[in-house]
Amino acid sequence: MLAAARERHRVEDGPRDRRVRIDHRGRPRTRLARGWTVPLPTLDPRVVVRSAAALERYGPDFTYGHYAAFRRFGSALGAVGGAAGVMAAAQVRPLRDRLKSLRPPGAGPTEEELANGWFTVHFSGSGGGRRVHTLVSGGEPGYGATSGMLAESALCLWEDDLPPTSGQVTTAVAMGGALIRRLHRAGVDFEVLRTVEG
Repeated sequence: MLAAARERHRVEDGPRDRRVRIDHRGRPRTRLARGWTVPLPTLDPRVVVRSAAALERYGPDFTYGHYAAFRRFGSALGAVGGAAGVMAAAQVRPLRDRLKSLRPPGAGPTEEELANGWFTVHFSGSGGGRRVHTLVSGGEPGYGATSGMLAESALCLWEDDLPPTSGQVTTAVAMGGALIRRLHRAGVDFEVLRTVEG
C-alpha cells in the first residue's frame, strides 16, 4: 500500500501555490471535546488532504487532524495502548490468527444492536475569519450506515450529474455535494451547530 501511494504521489500533480497537510498533534483539553484527544490511526486524514489538494475551495493553507475524544486521560491512554497492541499483534501470524478466532465470520451484531447503534462525528474548522462547528450523525456505523453510504455512492455515480473526473479520486472530488444530499435523504444528518465570526 505504501509503495502504491508513493507511486501515485510521484505521478500526481500537487497543489500549486497552496499548502495542504495533516495535523498529527493531539490537542489536550480541547473545548470542543471537553476532554483528552488522541490522533486516530486511520486513512481518513490522507483522503481529506487529497481532496484538499485537488479542490481549490479548500483554501490556500489547509490542515486536517482526526482525533478521538475521551473524558479521562486514563481512557485516552488505554485506547492508544490497546490500538497499538492490536496493530502490533496483527503483524505476527500466530497472534493474528488468535485475534481472528475471537470473532469468527458471521458473528456480527444482533438485530437489536443494529437498531440501537449510532454514530456522531464533530468537525471544527476555521478560515476566512470564521470558526464553524458541525455535527454528522446517523445510525449503526459498522454495518447499517456503512452499507447505506456505499449504496448511495453507487447510485450517485450512476444517476447524478457529476463533474468530469478521471483516475483514482476521492469522494469529495467525484461526488461532493450530490452525495451529501443523498446521504441526508438516507438518514445521515449534517448539522451546523455553531458559527463564530472573527
